[in-house]
Amino acid sequence: MNIFEKLYKELKKKYGRPQGQWNLWCKRPKTEEEREEVAMGAILTQRTNWKNAELALSNLKKAKIHFFKDVYKLNIKKLATLIRPSGFYQAKANYLFYLIEFIVKNQGNLEKMRKANQGELREQLLKLKGIGPETADSILLYALDKPIFVIDEYTRRLVKKQNLAKNFSYPFLQKLFEKNLKKDYCLYQDFHALIIIDGKKH
Repeated sequence: MNIFEKLYKELKKKYGRPQGQWNLWCKRPKTEEEREEVAMGAILTQRTNWKNAELALSNLKKAKIHFFKDVYKLNIKKLATLIRPSGFYQAKANYLFYLIEFIVKNQGNLEKMRKANQGELREQLLKLKGIGPETADSILLYALDKPIFVIDEYTRRLVKKQNLAKNFSYPFLQKLFEKNLKKDYCLYQDFHALIIIDGKKH
């Protein structure tokens, strides 16, 4: 067992199954509506905490906006008002619209998108305004069940604390985790979620 597998086992023993936001994000299998909620959540949680993103999602649900197709029909101003609690809401309304437009026009829905090639999908997502590597990979991993490891500040902190690497760039750390773990989206989802849960406690 290598150090990465050991860390995962330790976190799993300490926290069990990831809770809170992760009840949905690590849920398997997910319905189409749940997948869409996760994809929207990946944008809404940018530069804010999950509570604010959740308030924005709750506003959408109250307005009977449950699916991508509902958001797609919305006026951008109306969308911005609904997601206001997430902060940077005008920019995020545009980012959400670009993402949903891309999915609806090119893939149809997330279920179909899941069958597409991971590398190609990632490249396409990264071309969309407002989507960087962390958001793209969160969508791939949690909404589409693709085995790709997400790197964020909590992961970097863990790497520093455990002295696992000297290079903290996104591509390097992603390769490092993927090389040392079994290629399994369930494992990647749970491990990444547990790193964040642990990171927030310290």
